[in-house]
Amino acid sequence: MSYRSSLVIAEIPPQPISSTPGEASSIDVVSAPRQRRFKSARLIGEYEKPWIEAWKTGKKGKKLSGRTWDSIIFWVAIFVGFGLGAIMCYISYSAVSNFEYCLVFEDNFEKIDPDIWGYEIQRGGFGTGSFEWTTNDPRNAFVDAEGLHIVPTRTIDDTTITQAQILNGYTLNLTTMGVCTSPDPYNSCSIYSNSTSGDIINPIRSARLTTKGKKTITYGRVEVQAKMPRGDWLWPAIWMMPEDSVYGEWPASGEIDIAESRGNNGDTYAEVGGRDSLISALHWGPISAVDAFWRTDGKHNVRRTDYSDQYYTFGLEWSEKYLFTYINSRLLQVVFVSFEGGNMWNKGQFGQDIVNNSALHDPWSQTGRDNTPFDQAFYLILNVAVGGTNGFFPDQTGNKPWGDKSLSAPREFWNATDLWYPTWGNGTDRGLNVKSVKMWSQGACGSPAH
Repeated sequence: MSYRSSLVIAEIPPQPISSTPGEASSIDVVSAPRQRRFKSARLIGEYEKPWIEAWKTGKKGKKLSGRTWDSIIFWVAIFVGFGLGAIMCYISYSAVSNFEYCLVFEDNFEKIDPDIWGYEIQRGGFGTGSFEWTTNDPRNAFVDAEGLHIVPTRTIDDTTITQAQILNGYTLNLTTMGVCTSPDPYNSCSIYSNSTSGDIINPIRSARLTTKGKKTITYGRVEVQAKMPRGDWLWPAIWMMPEDSVYGEWPASGEIDIAESRGNNGDTYAEVGGRDSLISALHWGPISAVDAFWRTDGKHNVRRTDYSDQYYTFGLEWSEKYLFTYINSRLLQVVFVSFEGGNMWNKGQFGQDIVNNSALHDPWSQTGRDNTPFDQAFYLILNVAVGGTNGFFPDQTGNKPWGDKSLSAPREFWNATDLWYPTWGNGTDRGLNVKSVKMWSQGACGSPAH
């Protein structure tokens, strides 16, 4: 597109010009020609419109023009399209499972209700090599007007254990204190700090609340309204474990991770995702060496914000035919697993695995159910772990100050306190904050399942 401009000089009457005092002369100013006004090329006045005449003729019952047939075909196609779309939507809606549910419990955390929640207290890392010691201390798990807070703290801040004792010459024995809940008292209930061996007292204390032995479901729904913590190497989790290990030790009896995250800043931990990333997964396998979680995991990232900025609803829907996790609504699914089309042994292709020169034992297929091991009662867990040596925080990523295979990983973590501690939020910002938890069991209340 180009633009044209023109200068029009108005006519000015001749004026006398004096060259010297007493003399007068005049100069005629020549008028510039006026620019021709723009004239539209559009049709003006009366002209023929044959398409209108054809339409009028058609309305009188005479032969319709081709243009009129175009209109008819267009509108018929529109109505047929809407009709087919409605039929497809109805078929899809009819295929969606809409189960009836019975509320097992709803907790808005006016208190930590002992009829719903218990504490798991130990120091052994729960199989992940995490560095915290879990407690029932109200400084690590408490309720206020905002709900439940699970907040990690430094051991030297909340106990009489000194910095020197963390590193050497102190015995922590949760069994003699009468609080350890682990069935493995040697590895999970006691530790002696020794500067020679590199063993240290767990430098962080946190909490782990569960509904084990109190509230469980086999199929149903769970919704947890929560806000994730902020701080390097914090590991919040909302997840489920089997009430009984019917098919064997982990992961043979399964694990359901509804929502996990990392407290690291998403910009500096972008390779695997920080607190801007939400992870869901199922863990399953005949032995831990072949855990097939990578076949059934998912992740959802948010932009220009993260999961510590506001509360989100983290949900699970679980039936005999499928299981999926979601954020805020069932439309935003993080992971979806179908249990149809073959059992979990075949889906995991475990028959092809050889471990320590031996074939694996199939613990599931004898049930005849495709969803085994996810066919038993599971309970809910809320916790904040710190660090770990199982690969959740990959080596050589985000200035990680310890190595997973190091025999002194907790000490390496603790020695880097000046790096990670300033990133931890103040007060409850460093904690998992939970407004409410709801759990439903599939089936009508009063049915045999209840």
